[in-house]
Amino acid sequence: MEQNSSVNEFILLGLTQDALKGKIVFVVFLCLYLATLLANLLIMMTIKYSRTLGGPMYFFLRYLSFADACLSTSTTPRLIIDAMSEKKVISYNECMTQIFAVHFFGCMETLVLILMSFDRYVAICKPLRYTTIMSQQVCDVLVILAWVGSCIHSSTQIFLILKLPFCGPNVIDHYFCDLQPLLKLACVDTFVINLLIVSNSGVICMVSFIILLISYVFILHSLSKQSAEGRRKALSTCTSHIIVVTLFFVPCIFIYTRPPTTFPGDKMVAVFYTIGTPLLNPMIYTLRNAEVKNAMRKLWNNKL
Repeated sequence: MEQNSSVNEFILLGLTQDALKGKIVFVVFLCLYLATLLANLLIMMTIKYSRTLGGPMYFFLRYLSFADACLSTSTTPRLIIDAMSEKKVISYNECMTQIFAVHFFGCMETLVLILMSFDRYVAICKPLRYTTIMSQQVCDVLVILAWVGSCIHSSTQIFLILKLPFCGPNVIDHYFCDLQPLLKLACVDTFVINLLIVSNSGVICMVSFIILLISYVFILHSLSKQSAEGRRKALSTCTSHIIVVTLFFVPCIFIYTRPPTTFPGDKMVAVFYTIGTPLLNPMIYTLRNAEVKNAMRKLWNNKL
């Protein structure tokens, strides 16, 4: 990466500067990270090797678990290591790489959630044409488009940040490199850059959230035409999807749709969507989905 500044490294303040609290952060977030990896890997392996989870919904769920695991990995290991380190230093290139990874996998999660809502819309509102519309070829193309869209989004963010000069100070009041804290350290006026970032990240979050809400409104409206059993099953599935969407998008909208200012609660909000949501997603989908739980049980019994 071509560096457009005199700063070679940044100092992350992390969640706390207290040594005792740092040990607590280390233990708590190490457990959360391991649980996140285990839960999401378990879902990915279950869907991959189960014969009963071959539909488009589980195909997209597998990619959601992949995005969750990677999003958590983009931030949590650095937080865990820094919690026990006296000097929380991250190089310029590592900082830029972290920004790219966070926004790449965050955008991928956003797009996969949209694909999952589209899949549920077709399954519930157009059941007779479901297998035709959501064929395996269509699902593959949609996932490829999600990869491409995520790459374009994160590349745009990096392009904007690389244009900024950093002359000092180099202290980031956060536990990972992100756009808003970095804008405060730039040596130039960042008003235009912030508008571009908000129009990228902020608009993507807001528009995606609105699209998802509208799609679920249509789905819930169409449930009146379903049988009692079909209505119960569809309502259960949509409820879990709506919970996931709300938990992920509300914090993102709070962070990325405002001027370049920081608030005391920003770190905890960021913890929620970068660490909390990737852990909650597999719990919500497995605890509320009998098919996934049964497939896990069968695979486990077969392995034993």
